Amino acid sequence: MNKHIQHPARPPLSLVETLGSLSFEPAHVPPRKLSRRPIFILGLLVIVVGIGSAALVYRPWSVSFIGAKVQQPEGEKNQSAESVAKAGSEQISPPISTSAAREITGSGFVVAEQGTRLFSKYEGRVINVAVEAGDVVRRGQVLIVLEDSDARFALEQAQVAKAAAELQEAARRIDLAQSETERSRMERLFVSDAVSRVALDVARVRQQQAENAAAQARQSVESADISLRMAQDRLDQQTVLAPFAGTVTGVSAHVGDTVLARADSVREDQSLLMLADMNRLAIDAEVAEVNLAALAPGLVGEAVLDAFPDQPFRVAIRRLAPVASAEKGTVTLRLDLIDPPKGLRPNMAVRLRISLNTTGGTEQ
Repeated sequence: MNKHIQHPARPPLSLVETLGSLSFEPAHVPPRKLSRRPIFILGLLVIVVGIGSAALVYRPWSVSFIGAKVQQPEGEKNQSAESVAKAGSEQISPPISTSAAREITGSGFVVAEQGTRLFSKYEGRVINVAVEAGDVVRRGQVLIVLEDSDARFALEQAQVAKAAAELQEAARRIDLAQSETERSRMERLFVSDAVSRVALDVARVRQQQAENAAAQARQSVESADISLRMAQDRLDQQTVLAPFAGTVTGVSAHVGDTVLARADSVREDQSLLMLADMNRLAIDAEVAEVNLAALAPGLVGEAVLDAFPDQPFRVAIRRLAPVASAEKGTVTLRLDLIDPPKGLRPNMAVRLRISLNTTGGTEQ
């Protein structure tokens, strides 16, 4: 039989004694051996967190720094941009060597300095085409012959009208001679008191009237002569002659065609043919107007034709156009050819190159 010892019950503790019995010191726990692996992982996490924090702090600072650079004054900004570009070029690639000379380039076409489209001065029907494209002709050579029956009839009428005017003039001259004779006779009779003053005055008036009639007849003859020459010119213009020696570059007229007068031809394709002097060729080229200050008559350059790319030749600026092209921003140059290759033809495409040194002159 167990005997239980009865301990006397503790009196209840007060609130102050209860709080005083509490302790913030950790309870004594026997030491425990930790593993190294969790410690290593914890260290890596601390390093990663530190790097991320540094990146977050660095990014706003970089953006603000860039913004500050944008707000720099114009001069300092250009200097900074040049220094940055220079530093970048030194780091990325070796320096690029620059030449002391620069080039002015352009393009244009070969043109015939003396070339024209031939039209008919008067209307007519083509009855003969005496040349073909590529023919070399001399000045005054017959190229095309037209026919206009009205022109021939007009010439005949003018001839008849002139003949009639000449006959009328002859009659008026006879009248004038008679009136002069009558006046002279009346003057002699008046001196001898054979006729009165009234008869003498009538004779003088008749002479003046005969002089006026003779003058009018002479004017009629001159007018008829002008009409005759106009009719003759219209007939002569039915034969189209070469205005200068050259090469026929195109023929658009055919036998049987009815052509209009030049005044009624509103399109260039209504011409009869085209003629050009192949011995007087030049180049009209266009270059950017920003190069105008460096250009002057006499500068020598090099040109190459698209048709003969392996035969470059020299050219010299003859003159610059007085105005620039507002649409293209270019200025036109007229250039002389120096020893060009054989076979040049108008409208051939050409490329131009003028090398300039640092002083603005031509590179020798």
